[in-house]
Amino acid sequence: MRPTAIRRTAVAATVMSLALFTAACGSDSDDKDTGKAAGSASAKPSDKGADKDADQASAKALSAAELEKASLAQGDVKAHKITKAGPGDSVEGKDVTVDKAACDVFADVLMGAKAGSPAASTQRKVVSEPKKGADKDSADAEKAFEAAFDITTTLATLSSYDGKGAEEALTSLRTAATECASGFTLTAAGEKQKVVKIAEEQVKGGEEAVAWTVTVEADGEKSALKLIEVRQGTTLASLTALNFAAAGAGGDFDMPTAVIDAQAAKLA
Repeated sequence: MRPTAIRRTAVAATVMSLALFTAACGSDSDDKDTGKAAGSASAKPSDKGADKDADQASAKALSAAELEKASLAQGDVKAHKITKAGPGDSVEGKDVTVDKAACDVFADVLMGAKAGSPAASTQRKVVSEPKKGADKDSADAEKAFEAAFDITTTLATLSSYDGKGAEEALTSLRTAATECASGFTLTAAGEKQKVVKIAEEQVKGGEEAVAWTVTVEADGEKSALKLIEVRQGTTLASLTALNFAAAGAGGDFDMPTAVIDAQAAKLA
């Protein structure tokens, strides 16, 4: 087996998982020292929507209890393990910093933080089960190694907003994705990473849905992430996915369609 696959997978399993699914260390710095780009607050959806329509302005966010019912649970997605995300499974927006103000909200959500200031939120960690015996199906040791790591982890965040908050959050993300498509640099969980490309993908679900394949470079190694957004009424589902085998090989992977469909169905 070439050492390249092992090294790339190790990088993916440490650097990428730390940035995506491990809480960043606490900081004693005040807001001036968090490293957020100057003016980044303007990219937050909570700062928009002054001219809401009367009916939309009166729309109420789902309660925490209602969001729990709409969140994924074990058994909702075949061949996946679903658990409640703990304190070590995500980061806060204040712990994600960027070099371009316009990219702030996109970086936050990509790293598992919530968009803006939702009234309530839940998070689930969804992990696909590797195909049994996949690591033994190939005589090629490197391919067998990659098969063993063919696991997609998705952090699913549900956020509910009053009024047009969910719409504005999604609009803000679309705008940021367009303005930052050529790349930017972010730091999360103490690790600096460069987003080199954001490419929009087609996805279905809810009243509105959009997805992106995000190519990230860390320590000279490129990996693909998926960010999916599904809006249903005043609730926004954000799903960030990483496949360790693809990250280790420097390739792409399929959208977690089964997870997307299951979450959209529970929101409907």
